[in-house]
Amino acid sequence: MNMLTLLVVVAAVAVIVSLASGISAMAHNGEVGHRTSAEWMTWRVVLQAAAFALILLALLSSR
Repeated sequence: MNMLTLLVVVAAVAVIVSLASGISAMAHNGEVGHRTSAEWMTWRVVLQAAAFALILLALLSSR
């Protein structure tokens, strides 16, 4: 497994962790839970963009 593949896997795991954390925070009632959930979901979008960029980089470098 090369370094780029490892980075893609780490990014995918980070997306899954941020999604689970956001859903868990959303399950808590109150303002703090909703604010924390929104922060986790923002991180999820950022991490998805990073994972997508790494996948594209891996595909382009394999040619």
